Amino acid sequence: MVYRLFPHAIISFMDIRAGIIVIAIFSVVAAYFVVQAGIKNYQTARKISFYSLRKRYNRNSIYLFLFSIFLLYFAYWLPTSGEQIVYQVFPPSPTPSLTPTITLTPTITLSPTITLTPTQTITPAVSDTPTLTPTPFLPLAIEALFAGPVTPNPDAVFTSIQFSTEFDGVNPVNPRTSFELPIETIYGGFDYNNTLPGVQWSALWYRNRELVCYETEPWRNEWGTGGIGGYTECSSPIGGWLPGQYEVVIFMGYDWKTVGRFSVLDRLETETPTSTSTPEITATP
Repeated sequence: MVYRLFPHAIISFMDIRAGIIVIAIFSVVAAYFVVQAGIKNYQTARKISFYSLRKRYNRNSIYLFLFSIFLLYFAYWLPTSGEQIVYQVFPPSPTPSLTPTITLTPTITLSPTITLTPTQTITPAVSDTPTLTPTPFLPLAIEALFAGPVTPNPDAVFTSIQFSTEFDGVNPVNPRTSFELPIETIYGGFDYNNTLPGVQWSALWYRNRELVCYETEPWRNEWGTGGIGGYTECSSPIGGWLPGQYEVVIFMGYDWKTVGRFSVLDRLETETPTSTSTPEITATP
């Protein structure tokens, strides 16, 4: 199973990250000039005949080389580890995300001219009535996989989950709440806002209240604090895709944020109804 998340909104943390990258570049440039100064200082020392003065120049050259090494290390450390410290001191401000709208396609209602008599009434094997999970919670086996902090932003919000068997990179295509077998992959799309990078998030997939699919990992920096086009997918649930009621629960840390439900039905095979025609009687005088 592979889970991906592609935010498609301008997020505030990009300003902080750009500043960090600029500082790192300046550190590399400064290290270059410091090395040049150290080399020049060393070459000058070789031309001085006085021992004490030459020793002083050599010592200054060593200090300059050490300072250039420190600048290079600082330029490496800042975007890799220092960025998290900057986010703790200056939390990124969330950017409101856009709420996608669903465009309904009108359908044409045809007026039948022949009354068809169905020969078989199909009864679905699974009812399409969703069931509620009383209190969503994280299983201990999922908590044992946590690799990041579990204290989310209390203002973090997620939209309701929409399900589809296709995803265009931004939104599920023709979202539904009922699917028929066979199924390869089901996507659950959502939008989000006020999230914090590094906080553990989890998506749990249940079939008839039994866990059959999941993902859990720290919220990545590139996903940002708000965006549209977030989704989770499941392609290989435990036992395969089977008829039943499915439920997907999104957690940030230990706090559940949103839940979505859909049902999977057996393949429905309907017979073509037959029409009854009335024969015409021709009278002979």
